Parts: sequence; C-alpha cells; structure tokens
Amino acid sequence: MNRLSPDGRQPLRLPRFGPLLLLAAAFLIGMFLSPHAFAHGVPEGDKGYIQEIAGVHLMPFLYLGAKHMVTGYDHLLFLGGVIFFLYRLKDVGLYVSLFAVGHSITMLYGVYAGVNVNAYIIDAIIGFSVVYKALDNLGAFPRWFGVQPNTKVATLAFGLLHGFGLAAKIQEFEIARDGLLPNLIAFNVGVEIGQLLALSVILIVMGFWRRTESFFKHAYTANVAMMSAGFVLIGYQLTGLAVS
Repeated sequence: MNRLSPDGRQPLRLPRFGPLLLLAAAFLIGMFLSPHAFAHGVPEGDKGYIQEIAGVHLMPFLYLGAKHMVTGYDHLLFLGGVIFFLYRLKDVGLYVSLFAVGHSITMLYGVYAGVNVNAYIIDAIIGFSVVYKALDNLGAFPRWFGVQPNTKVATLAFGLLHGFGLAAKIQEFEIARDGLLPNLIAFNVGVEIGQLLALSVILIVMGFWRRTESFFKHAYTANVAMMSAGFVLIGYQLTGLAVS
C-alpha cells in the first residue's frame, strides 16, 4: 500500500524512460491539434440578455455563474488534478477552498475595477496550470529539478489566475454598472455552486475508481492525458492570439 504524504497527497513516481521526450510529445500534440483556436467566449444568447438588462438581477447571474463553472472544462481539469491524489475530505476541502478564495478575489476585483486582461493569454496560463498540476501529480518536480513546489501556495496562486479568466469572460457580457456589485456576488455564488456540483461528481467517480485495481495501474496514464489536454488548451489560445 502506498503511503500518503503529510498533506494527504499521493504523487506518482515518474518512470525513468524519456520524461522530456514525453513532455515534448505532449506539447506537439497541443500545438498541432489546434489550428482553429479561439478563446472560449460567452454564448450569444447569454450575452444579449445581459446587455439588455440593468439593475439587480441575482438569479440570472447565479445561473450564469453555475453554468460557466460546470461547462468550464479548463477549470474542471485543474480542479480534477488538484483532488486526484487527495483522500481525506479535510484535505479536499482545504485545497478547494484555497482555489475558491483565489478565483473569487480576482474575479470580483477584475470586473469591478475594470482590469483588462487578454482572454487568450489568461486562458493559455490556465492551460499551463493544468500542465503544472499533472506534472506535480507525476512527481516530476523533485525528480527533474530537485524541488517540490508548495502545493497549497500553488493552488491559491492558480486560483487567482483562474479568477482573472472568469473576469475576462464576465467583461464580455458588458454588464451595466447599475447593480454591478450584487450581480457580481451572485455570479460568484453561482460559480461556487457549480464548482461544488462538479466536484461532487468528480469525487464520486474517483471514489469508485480508487477501489479498483486499475487505479494505480492507469493513474500515470490519466495524468499524462491531463497534461496533454493542458498543452492542447495552451495551443488553442496561443494560436488564437497569433491569428486574432
């Protein structure tokens, strides 16, 4: 039985064969599978509705926040990576709370203060966060660089960056200033509800998978696939930036 680290994580041992070649292959997959890249934006129906209203509308923004998180595959990939080797509920709660605090701060600040962040660049960074988390789960950093990043600090830091991604999406709504703060708070509450719903599904699936013999047999492959998906996201956004 493999032992858990003090923070409840159980990173994999990275095999000795060609880790840099594997990383390069994942990067190439990300770049060459993304010729039609674009930053995932706001659905036109949602955008049109928000542009036509003014004042406090808590329920619509609550719904939009939950919808964005549930359908936000980049956020869910990172969140899935964060809890991949967390077995204790208190550790899951701690890491998810750090992520939530981070993206709440920058989302609210970014929109309310009108901070303009290029959507392609911030989404590429979010893709990088997925790559980072997969490599962390694989135990790559101690093996390759002789250092283990603080996982709690990293989760909070990437939460802050994810929040700027949310802020960039919200600003596409061109929300009226009238009732802005209550609407933003409602959107953020919706994001947290969506995150809890998505997290519940992920934990249920992971719980069943961990009880099978195939979990540790395929955990390495799953994290390599997650890393490759992160590179695909980076490739999409950088290509979109280049052609925009």
